[in-house]
Amino acid sequence: MIIRKLFKFENAHIVRGCSSSRCRSSVHGHSYKIELLFESDFLDNGHMVYDFGLMKQNMKALIDSFDHAIAIWNEDDAEYVSDMKKYSDRWITLPVSPSAEQFSRVIFLIIDKLLKQTSSINGEKNVSLNSIIVHETETGYAQCFKEDAYSQKMGLIQLADIIFSQSIKEEWGDSELFEKLKAGESFLNPKSV
Repeated sequence: MIIRKLFKFENAHIVRGCSSSRCRSSVHGHSYKIELLFESDFLDNGHMVYDFGLMKQNMKALIDSFDHAIAIWNEDDAEYVSDMKKYSDRWITLPVSPSAEQFSRVIFLIIDKLLKQTSSINGEKNVSLNSIIVHETETGYAQCFKEDAYSQKMGLIQLADIIFSQSIKEEWGDSELFEKLKAGESFLNPKSV
């Protein structure tokens, strides 16, 4: 069975090297819709694959990090990168250009790792991330599956190369959330949400 949870955020970027002049040469933004699709062949004690309320914690915090932020490719022009960080409190540097395709891969890796490191307490079993869908516009989206997220052909993405600004970290319930995730620390779903 597959379940879906939708998140939304506003984000700005430049996608260097794309065919559209506007997209590759001007900072612009999108109203993103992010779909997380989870699957399992079991149901928990509440007869659910995974309680939607559990997604309102660390998953929501990490996805919300992209809201009203600028996504910056760490290989972009150094002066541009410096200026974006200088004039925006909310920024994220990525080891890939922030296209919808790469956003779907980045978010897949983050949520997949978080899910794997989270201990369940309500009988959840075999819950895995099926895919991530990133709607960049009303008519266009990119969908990432596990083989895409970990693809060497598309370029490996290391969580260590994703950097959130201090302003973003301060909004998390735990300012060390991403560092703990990268370090492989365990997370525990609460008994009640």
